[in-house]
Amino acid sequence: MSSTKLRTPSQPLIETLAANIRRLRNARNLSQEKLADICGLHRTYVGSVERGERNVTLSSLEMLANALDVSVIDLLRLNEK
Repeated sequence: MSSTKLRTPSQPLIETLAANIRRLRNARNLSQEKLADICGLHRTYVGSVERGERNVTLSSLEMLANALDVSVIDLLRLNEK
C-alpha cells in the first residue's frame, strides 16, 4: 500500500495566482475586504490567497474570477511584462 501524500499546487502556480488576484484587484481599486464581499468570501481568506497561503478550491477560484470580471484561465496565466 502506498503512502498518502497531501497534494499541493506548485509554488510558481501559487505565486502566479496570488500576483494576478492582487494586480487585478488593485487595478479595479478594490480593497481585499470589498473583493471578499463581492465574492461572498471572508476578507482574511482573500488575503491569505494573495499571500499564497491557500490551496484554492475551484469554486473559490471561479468566484474570484467572476468578481474580477476575468476568466479562471486569466487568474492562472503567467503575466509576462
